[in-house]
Amino acid sequence: QVQLVESGGGLVQPGGSLRLSCAASVSIFSAYDMNWYRQAPGKQRELVATITSGESTNYAESVKGRFTTARDNANNTVYLQMNSLKPEDTAIYYCNARVLARRVYDYWGQGTQVTVSS
Repeated sequence: QVQLVESGGGLVQPGGSLRLSCAASVSIFSAYDMNWYRQAPGKQRELVATITSGESTNYAESVKGRFTTARDNANNTVYLQMNSLKPEDTAIYYCNARVLARRVYDYWGQGTQVTVSS
């Protein structure tokens, strides 16, 4: 059974920083592309950042230059460092693991709340 557990969310003032972590209980973690999504109230879930199995990264335009994702394959963990946070970054952040093996396998964490407010 694959499990993804996010942590690190919370309340932060505008301009502040948070680091989210996602611990994955999967075999061959390094084979998975790892994604961070977020969903704000009343909005659709959106892709925020990706780090591929080859460690290439991609970011949504809205977070480029402020967010950084990284992975630690030895510890089956992926991180999202969020700097210069804005109120519009407020959302539930979800970790996603995706791999193609005959078909696409998609796994999701339970989400962690990030609130940016003064």
